Amino acid sequence: MLTDVAPPMPIPGHIDPVPVARTLAPRPDGRVDLIGLSKDQLRAALADTGMDPRQAKLRGKQIWHWLYNRGATEFAQMTDIAKAQHPWLTDRFVVGRPEVVETQVSTDGTRKWLLRSPDAQDYEMVFIPDADRGTLCVSSQVGCTLNCRFCHTGTMRLVRNLTAGEIVGQVMLARDALGEWPSSPEGRMLTNIVMMGMGEPLYNFDAVRDALRLVMDGDGLALSKRRITLSTSGVVPMMARAGEEIGVNLAVSLHAVTKEVRDEIVPLNRKYGIDELLAACAAYPGANNARRITFEYVMLRNKNDSDADARELVRLVKAYKLPAKVNLIPFNPWPGAPYECSTPERIRAFSNIVFEAGISAPTRTPRGRDIDAACGQLKTAAEKKSRAELDRQAEAKLAALG
Repeated sequence: MLTDVAPPMPIPGHIDPVPVARTLAPRPDGRVDLIGLSKDQLRAALADTGMDPRQAKLRGKQIWHWLYNRGATEFAQMTDIAKAQHPWLTDRFVVGRPEVVETQVSTDGTRKWLLRSPDAQDYEMVFIPDADRGTLCVSSQVGCTLNCRFCHTGTMRLVRNLTAGEIVGQVMLARDALGEWPSSPEGRMLTNIVMMGMGEPLYNFDAVRDALRLVMDGDGLALSKRRITLSTSGVVPMMARAGEEIGVNLAVSLHAVTKEVRDEIVPLNRKYGIDELLAACAAYPGANNARRITFEYVMLRNKNDSDADARELVRLVKAYKLPAKVNLIPFNPWPGAPYECSTPERIRAFSNIVFEAGISAPTRTPRGRDIDAACGQLKTAAEKKSRAELDRQAEAKLAALG
């Protein structure tokens, strides 16, 4: 079936309007991918293809369990569904996973996957293991439109939004790689999810919301909303909806405390300024001292790292009475980057000022730098290709499949 894509919200930045507005094409074999469908949508898909509605309700519940609790990728694995029905399901449906183009493992154990969609779009996800947790950094778009000057991903063109299936598919692929099926809350390596990969999640709100609802569903992947963090650069009109309709932890890419500097390094600030952004943070549903808002702050030498900047950060947090913590992020360099990382001594001095004011301000240890998997480094080769080249690739792949 064709899925209509809503017109994109007006946003600043470098946008390729053709793929953003494009209607998603059906699979060349006509089958429907069940990954990304809600329970009701899955049941309706079965009924729409001719299954008796009462049977569709039962089969839908069984298939849901196999997809999201057991990690099945083929109907033949679903042992409580009659074998005679497996070919009927296989002819009409598919259990999708992103295509893995390349996997890299850092010396610190961080893993990065380069993934490819059926229409030949590339995107990335990263898994960061720690002693007490394992965090999956998930992408929401192919490319990005925000042009944050310190971020390598921000130098890419926005190609298109990822679907709910492509977003939740990253989590399922990580579970595959880590051997974490059947789904169980005990003994997981993958314990946390951060929507901090490629793209701005709140500019792909519906798909991100639908994917995270699948991740949080107690009958399936069953990851608590307290273990999921959505990061935004400050799309103020969507923040309240995110709190109400998703309800996960909020992280805000602040990175500067003055209009002049934030306008430069986070151009979205020209649309939604610091005061407007912090007012939206203060109103974020569910924010309290037990669920603090995280402010991400990349440390840029002689740009945003002075004692005065630290004191202004403290003033802003206190002025808006924000239950907050600040993650200080040493800048991760990339070829051609216009900034340098603050010195360790400067980062420590900045952190001390914030800590002494009673606000947690730990310094994030860079992970995966050697495989370009650290914060702000994600960037695929897709942006090097023209729109025509990507179309030719997609057409060639469809022709090969059909």
